[in-house]
Amino acid sequence: MSIVLIGYMGSGKSTIGKKLSEIINFEFIDLDDYIQKKENLSIPQIFEAKGEIYFRKREHLYLKEVLQLNNIILSLGGGTPCYGNNMDTILNAENTHSIYLKSSIPILVRRLTPEKTQRPLIAHLKSDEELTEFIGKHLFERSYYYSQSNQTIVTDGKSISAIAEEIVASLF
Repeated sequence: MSIVLIGYMGSGKSTIGKKLSEIINFEFIDLDDYIQKKENLSIPQIFEAKGEIYFRKREHLYLKEVLQLNNIILSLGGGTPCYGNNMDTILNAENTHSIYLKSSIPILVRRLTPEKTQRPLIAHLKSDEELTEFIGKHLFERSYYYSQSNQTIVTDGKSISAIAEEIVASLF
């Protein structure tokens, strides 16, 4: 089985994925890290040197490649399910269970504010109000894709361990 974690940036995909990996002994793969290793460039470098269209094509190729593996936990970039037919690819992959880690806008703002400089998509936003509006607009656009996941787990008010245990209990 493969478990695919979907959600907005700051929703805990990588943190929860790593915790799940410890609990069920599946390999954890972050798709962005996988792409960077394969391309030998950082994501911003790929965008700058080759453009977003190139990146999205490679992202789809590597998503399909990783979904061929067994016993993995895959953390996607927040936008990955929304491009091309990536969500269909995930939903149609054999022995794959997708989970939308759903966090509220106030929680996402609180988590992302200290990390803004490390996240190019939001680095330009000056205030919490701008960040709140940006996240709200993005979640509205992306919720169509995220909500197609096999399962949704609301993460607000739960510890990393509690979320991981909830996932394990629902799958095994």
